[in-house]
Amino acid sequence: MTLEELQQTIKEEVGVLLYFSGEHCSVCHALRPKFKELFDKEFPQLRQIYLDAQAYADISAHYQVLSLPTILVFLDGREFIREGRSVSLHQLTEQLKRPYGMMTS
Repeated sequence: MTLEELQQTIKEEVGVLLYFSGEHCSVCHALRPKFKELFDKEFPQLRQIYLDAQAYADISAHYQVLSLPTILVFLDGREFIREGRSVSLHQLTEQLKRPYGMMTS
């Protein structure tokens, strides 16, 4: 995936979750299945994209990913949520429920 392809996807989709992780990030690997389960259940219309920050260094630099994991949520083509390192699934869910419901109802 190129930066241009990613930006096009962000423009076209209702919403996009970008999950930046790293090969040697144990927290990243532990949280990823929990995020997938949560988003599959609660926010099924959000496109989930998982990126290795090192393999996609240009995309990571563009979005100023400075710690891992970093979660970016785009709604209607704009960055809505940015969370890094210690991410609360509950807090993220609460932040997304209302705007997601408004966009998908």
